[in-house]
Amino acid sequence: MNLALRILFFLTLNTYYTMAFGQVTQVIRGTIVDKESQFPLIGVNIALTSNQANAIGTTSDIDGSFRIDNVDLGRQSLLFSYLGYEDVILQDVIVNSGKETILSIEMEEAIIAMEEVVITARRNGEVTNEMATVSAREFSVEETNRYAGSRGEPARMASNFAGVQGGDDSRNDVVVRGNSPTGVLWRLEGINIPNPNHFSIPGTGGGSVTILNNKFLKNSDFFTGAFPAEYGNGIAGVFDLRMRNGNNEKHEFSAQLGFLGTELMAEGPLSKKNKASYLATYRYSSLQLFQGLGIDVGTDAIPKYQDASFRINFPRKNGGNIALFGIGGISDIDILISNAEAPSTETLIYGSNDRDQYFGSQMGTIGLTYSQPLNTSSFFRITLAASHSSVNAFHEYIDRDVENGSFVVNQKVPILDYIFSENKYSLYANYNKKLSKKGSVKVGLNADIIHVNYDDQARVVQLPETINDTLSFDPWRKRWLADEAAPLLQPFIQYKHRFNDKLSGVVGITALYYGINNSSLSPFEPRLGLSYILNENEKLGFGMGLHSQMQSPYLYYYGSQSDSSGNPIAQNKDAIGLVKSAHVVASYDRMLNNLSRLKAEVYFQHLYDLPVGADGSSFSLINAGSGFSRLFPGELTTGGNGRNYGVELTLERFFSKGYYFLVTGSLFDAKYKTLEDIWRNTSFNGRYAANILFAKEWEFNAKQSLNLGVKSTFVGGGWYGEVDLTQSQRQQEVVYLDETVNTLKFDPYMRQDLRLAYKFNAKSITHELAIDIVNIFDRRNILKKTYSPDHPEGPVVDEYQLGRLPLFYYKIDF
Repeated sequence: MNLALRILFFLTLNTYYTMAFGQVTQVIRGTIVDKESQFPLIGVNIALTSNQANAIGTTSDIDGSFRIDNVDLGRQSLLFSYLGYEDVILQDVIVNSGKETILSIEMEEAIIAMEEVVITARRNGEVTNEMATVSAREFSVEETNRYAGSRGEPARMASNFAGVQGGDDSRNDVVVRGNSPTGVLWRLEGINIPNPNHFSIPGTGGGSVTILNNKFLKNSDFFTGAFPAEYGNGIAGVFDLRMRNGNNEKHEFSAQLGFLGTELMAEGPLSKKNKASYLATYRYSSLQLFQGLGIDVGTDAIPKYQDASFRINFPRKNGGNIALFGIGGISDIDILISNAEAPSTETLIYGSNDRDQYFGSQMGTIGLTYSQPLNTSSFFRITLAASHSSVNAFHEYIDRDVENGSFVVNQKVPILDYIFSENKYSLYANYNKKLSKKGSVKVGLNADIIHVNYDDQARVVQLPETINDTLSFDPWRKRWLADEAAPLLQPFIQYKHRFNDKLSGVVGITALYYGINNSSLSPFEPRLGLSYILNENEKLGFGMGLHSQMQSPYLYYYGSQSDSSGNPIAQNKDAIGLVKSAHVVASYDRMLNNLSRLKAEVYFQHLYDLPVGADGSSFSLINAGSGFSRLFPGELTTGGNGRNYGVELTLERFFSKGYYFLVTGSLFDAKYKTLEDIWRNTSFNGRYAANILFAKEWEFNAKQSLNLGVKSTFVGGGWYGEVDLTQSQRQQEVVYLDETVNTLKFDPYMRQDLRLAYKFNAKSITHELAIDIVNIFDRRNILKKTYSPDHPEGPVVDEYQLGRLPLFYYKIDF
């Protein structure tokens, strides 16, 4: 029986299975608080506005809690209304039989009496952070699953938004408005966390697979520029992630088997009396299993990884809360070219073609947070956390010959051994005060102690220059040797004022200090945001501000030269400081109808104090932050500049009547200059990016649905230069003629993805079967130039992205 017949039989069987049950309903419940003070709101009216056999609703109790029983399965809409507060409308709330739907609602006080104005409602997609006015969007867990090709990851999901692009199928780096992926700040529960990805490389912003499991996230915010003052140490974008609490009334479970891993999740009450709850997830990679079944996983070397998360929550009186949380992951991969039997025309995306590589990475964060409304107008929050991240690698050079069309390995010689470890101890504290209906203030502090431990040694392979020469190896040399700690401090204050029902503004000030040297201080970073409602359908926004960011710590300690003891001289430790950036953004937002919106933004960004080569070359750290290699910079100075500007457009239809679509596009230019005073394209200057997404859902009855989603991505090609073949062969990596760096352009990147998902609800159980086909037409997009001496067309050849990749999973919630 072929696969199509098996699926048809499976769907038919479950159609009859679910029909055997009577009417299946579920519960929608949650809590409602004041947005500024986080104090519970009593007596809020909640109405289920979607099509129901019988209209139902309820009101919130003394703790701000509400509960609606006997809700039909499927997509529902709710209206929250309260005297003196702006309405909140939630559309596309998914109700399944396997899990209760639990909502956390924040309502904002109206500034004038209700009889004087029609209150504007807050809708899906509007950012949670009340201080944001432009370049911000809230995303839901459902969106990380809904978009074809997103793989359940926040980063890949965000690449569908205007001004954001990926462009590397093997990684989930986020390129925002032409900036390096390292410019993106990751926050969890207010804490700045390390790169939350498996197989992450120091100084990069992404990895192959995320550690973040969308099952523990609740709706979170994503910023692409001119963000509020509470966000520091980032110049491109911010992921402000929040963890949800577990169900505090009943135990619920989830199990999933898929291409990217086998997952388990459990949640439930620790004490029904005190409403304490737990939530825990675990995932283990399953790529080895699928490769054994003959499925192409995109690489011969099988990545192994596992990750976990937890949250234990203890509610307190008057809306207070104590929570212990944590996330973490470990990963390793062995790329063994010594096992290759014969030369191949394929290049290695995850490794080099002249060595065996053993690589591992770890990341983890554990924290304790306490929040408490002090009264009906103020609250505070404090979080303490500890984070760890490390990578280790060991390389062996493969000396081999080709005899009768097959490889013969002569010897394996160790040439690289390193371990990089970073520990961070963090404090986040803030106090929020609602001064009046029109004004509120927020003051706080982000403080970290960053302890680094780097140990790296390597030796250079000297290739034979003539047929009579033999292979030789230089002595081992230390390149990194550091064991130090330094503080990172970021105080902030911001004030929001609503002048009337149309005009509001936010002003803030922050600063950033990194104690590694005397050059890493930005004492005054003002931020400003304005929002003006033209009418009930149109809104204008404006934002501007100064931002700064530290360099990846390992870059401060690299030494290309050694002292008399053989230890590396950290030549750039005092030479580089904070990168600075000035943002200006203007936006226009129009609701075309109740279900569709159009948004346009224009922006300009000026970057300065960029680390560049002190020798006047084209080298700049603005081009770093992606890929699977570290940087080995020579002497640097902070004399570089950059400029990014562009226009972005978003056309979106929210899910209704069985379909939705999202169309995003951006035209931009991202350039930089070094001491040579020549404007060059950055490596991320694709100049244009566009996404078209569409999904259709068919409901067979209240218990079953079939979802078909498609996505097309178009991105301008990457940049490169003319190859210096002599230096490339000498250094055994691609070296471009300096004067030609980023003057030549690869072909455009294009990819089409398909997603098919079938869901069926039995009594208290939800099943979901989904398949994502990434790059469905198997287009060969060029990633970069690579050095491959054994390649028939080598030694410098084009390296291609991943081809067609089927991803699938089966999930059960109960």
